[in-house]
Amino acid sequence: MSSTSFHKVLNSSKHIVALCGAGLSAESGIPTFRGEGGLWRQFSAIELADPNAFKRNPSRVWQFYHYRRELVMKKSRNRAHKALIEFSKKVNSAKPRTQTFSVITQNVDGLLTTSISDDVNGIDNLIEMHGTLFKTRCTACGDIRSNRDSPIVPALQGNEDLSLDADIPLDQLPRCSLCTGLLRPHVVWFKESLDSMVFEKIQIELDRCDLMLVIGTSGTVYPAAGFASYIREKGGIVANFNIEKMGEDAAFEL
Repeated sequence: MSSTSFHKVLNSSKHIVALCGAGLSAESGIPTFRGEGGLWRQFSAIELADPNAFKRNPSRVWQFYHYRRELVMKKSRNRAHKALIEFSKKVNSAKPRTQTFSVITQNVDGLLTTSISDDVNGIDNLIEMHGTLFKTRCTACGDIRSNRDSPIVPALQGNEDLSLDADIPLDQLPRCSLCTGLLRPHVVWFKESLDSMVFEKIQIELDRCDLMLVIGTSGTVYPAAGFASYIREKGGIVANFNIEKMGEDAAFEL
């Protein structure tokens, strides 16, 4: 598909959905799970993004997520983030409004949200399908709330720079302000399913979508790996903006 053809499709589409992956934030210096930055200390990041790892050693997992939170807080939106935000503003401010636009992101860095300090707001219609580093969930009462404290608790301060684990006592790890239960990052870990309400929101977006922009994701991890095929099967168009090729039938390449 040529750039001219793409712009014709973009201008004529009614509901556009961007599906974003780790490649979107790579230019901002955010390490990916599966890239060269996937090793933290001597551990695979995939091993630590796991409910069993949290049960075995919540101190180690919280140190990992503290490292990730502190890292992201030092990063800025790149041109790709800003382009998506500007496109969202353009669609929402058009009069008459003939299009709608939403973003489904697999990233947990929060760089597309409205809650970060920046010169522009984030995406209005944003679904963070895997959650965010900047929300916590209580393992006892289930309370979910935003948290951008740095550090999230005093005991974690400085641990992001250590090469070895610090054995932090449970009572010094993040605790719930309602019931004092142990908090965990509000993210979807490996071996966990998407929240059913989040999946319902995604399905609504996919059902309305006639153009999907696949940005910075190889489209190999489910359920997101099936989104592009779903759009094509119902007659929509998929445009792939990615340095890696997706599956043969997953998207048209631009």
